[in-house]
Amino acid sequence: MGQSPDRLANALLAWYDHERRDLPWRAPPGVPADPYRVWISEIMLQQTTAATVAPFFHAFVARWPCIQALAAADLDEVLHAWQGLGYYARARNLHACARLVAAHFGGCLPANEDELRQLPGIGTYTAAAIAAIAFDRLATPVDGNVLRVVARLRAVEVALPRARSSIVALAVAMTPEARAGDFAQAMMDLGATVCTPRRPRCGVCPWADYCAAHAQGVPETFPRRPPAPDRPVRHGVIFWAERLDGSVLIRQRSTKGLLGGMIEFPSTPWRCEPWRQAEAIAHAPLVADWALLAGSVRHTFTHFHLELAVVFGRPRDPSATFSWCHPDDFSALALPTLMKKVVAAVRVCEQAYD
Repeated sequence: MGQSPDRLANALLAWYDHERRDLPWRAPPGVPADPYRVWISEIMLQQTTAATVAPFFHAFVARWPCIQALAAADLDEVLHAWQGLGYYARARNLHACARLVAAHFGGCLPANEDELRQLPGIGTYTAAAIAAIAFDRLATPVDGNVLRVVARLRAVEVALPRARSSIVALAVAMTPEARAGDFAQAMMDLGATVCTPRRPRCGVCPWADYCAAHAQGVPETFPRRPPAPDRPVRHGVIFWAERLDGSVLIRQRSTKGLLGGMIEFPSTPWRCEPWRQAEAIAHAPLVADWALLAGSVRHTFTHFHLELAVVFGRPRDPSATFSWCHPDDFSALALPTLMKKVVAAVRVCEQAYD
């Protein structure tokens, strides 16, 4: 089985020329890529599938078609448009990056990987992806799809994450100088549509004759992974303070950390031990007669599960100067999925009492 880099690249590019995915951020064959669209798509695609991203991408670039337009936008507008994509730090960094590029790069993303890595929200992978896809520079972006493809091609026995650096080196070694951008996208497409995590379609793979894992008959066992650690559970209490006119107390989270800059209903800190109601009330944002609602709200983040109890209260001083919003206007807020779950849980309780 010949496995020279040229032979591998030629086989993959020939496959890509016929099988490439039609994606809204991808330039047609022979048409130069738009760096802005490449950058937006790469940020959106972090931790998110192409199918999920597509409608958000269309709406986002229609509203802000260039870096200058995005730089001029209000951050709250960007966060609101990001609802449903999660990992909101990406949206904050995207906005900060747009402003920096508009101010210091004339509104044009740099083509150099080193310069790209200095920009907010652009790490090693994203810098390589933009350099290769948007500017056809010799660069090798290695995402989860590429890690899987290369680990199987070479039957890398060392488990992730320890094997990552060696897999990246193997991917770099097979990247051709010509059509580096197409090669990067071909690797991504191969992993997304053929060399899938389960039931890979080896019968239509352009690298089947070169693949060591396929030759062993066990491609699904690569890349090797250690046992997944159990996610811990954290607990918190949400304070649903509602005035007689139906308006609900809201606040904006700190720009740092999970859900940074998003709108939320006030809560206790999140911790490992469940809260007793008496100690939770010490964290209440205002004075009210708090009552525990039935049920709880559960949400899973990357590294932990979260369980929230919800307490309901009528503020004793309804004229207090806080931020209030009527539920009819919640759609105008940058509410993360977690807080939408809280809204749904409260509505279920309200219907039970009607």
